[in-house]
Amino acid sequence: MKFNTSKYNSHWEDKKLSELGSFNRGKSKHRPRNDPALFDGGEHPLVQTGEVKGADLFIDKHGATYNDFGLSQSKLWPKDTLCITIAANIAETALLRYPMCFPDSIVGFLADKEESSELFMHYVFTYIRRSIQSSASGSIQDNINIEYLTGLIFKIPKKNYQDKIVGILSALDKKIALNNKINAELEAMAKLIYDYWFVQFDFPDANGRPYKSSGGKMVYNEALKREIPDGWSLMPLEGIVDVISDTVTPSDICSKTAYIGLEHIPRKTIVLSDWETAEKVDSNKSKCKKMDILFGKIRPYFHKVGICFVDGITSTDTIVLRAKEEELQGIALQTVFTEHFVESATNSSTGTKMPRANWTVLKNYKIPIPPNELLCKYQSLFDDVVAKIEVSIYQNKELSELRDWLLPMLMNGQVTVKNSKKKINQK
Repeated sequence: MKFNTSKYNSHWEDKKLSELGSFNRGKSKHRPRNDPALFDGGEHPLVQTGEVKGADLFIDKHGATYNDFGLSQSKLWPKDTLCITIAANIAETALLRYPMCFPDSIVGFLADKEESSELFMHYVFTYIRRSIQSSASGSIQDNINIEYLTGLIFKIPKKNYQDKIVGILSALDKKIALNNKINAELEAMAKLIYDYWFVQFDFPDANGRPYKSSGGKMVYNEALKREIPDGWSLMPLEGIVDVISDTVTPSDICSKTAYIGLEHIPRKTIVLSDWETAEKVDSNKSKCKKMDILFGKIRPYFHKVGICFVDGITSTDTIVLRAKEEELQGIALQTVFTEHFVESATNSSTGTKMPRANWTVLKNYKIPIPPNELLCKYQSLFDDVVAKIEVSIYQNKELSELRDWLLPMLMNGQVTVKNSKKKINQK
């Protein structure tokens, strides 16, 4: 099967993907794979299938590190290796930003520089991913093997033209990645300020100095079993947010209705940037509005928290929270972010097969509330962060749509790239 045959690219060569470079499986020989002996004191980066799927274009972070013993039963791949997942998340791809190890559920591709590039192969797999996933769907483990990958046939243009295709698509992906990096930094700033002001109580005092560290008066709160700043009050969660239980009827759903499920809510993100249309969603859902807080209410999804960015509908597996006042939005979200709140949700959960957070318990979760002036000051900072992220999110959606529109037409030759400033022509 040739995935990209068309009348526009008949002059391109038919090639097996193995002719463009070398494919080799990662290594993780030791069992069990989570043996602490592989990781204790480790400094050699290890990337897993989930991190490949979660990357933009490049994998620039890792969650685990092998020690020398771990490395000895694995392999360190060079920077720019293309990672291709063959189990769990099938045919997901991203390039290593720096040398890393990966297990045998990932295949590494290194291009023959005379024939192709790792980036071009990334876009080949982006183009054929759904076909590969469909062919693997229904197998016992939903996976593929390296022989399958190397035997795939694709119509391939000359190397210099591949580079032009890559130039167009990677420019879009790199801008998306840059926007995501800026958004992550903005979120980190908002969380850091919250931690300083509302957890460590080092908000600016009347002289602009950190309150608690500068000797600001603290008073013991019996309910919290700790000190809080003098003049602060204590309020239950239900005092700053309402639980929204608006049910959805068929008339509420149209082709443009946004749907946000648990799968769209990443772990602790200020603004949710991903959603889909609800045209195929049944009516057993809940309504949500822009700036509502969505909280995954099924264990172990209590870390899935974020602000809804559009009016739409959401899964009944989320709790929809709406700030009672605009100035409470930031502190409400950051409260639900905290590990202590997640722990409270876990302890409150009921049920056996799918334990769910118990709102009748969580509504009494106690929150230290500052004087209104400080609350409004934080909300102003929070609103500024959200506004900047909003611009990037919608820009990324436009860039993604353009990339996804261009990709198949570039790969089947329907759109061509001119030599001058990478202009494109549609045939």
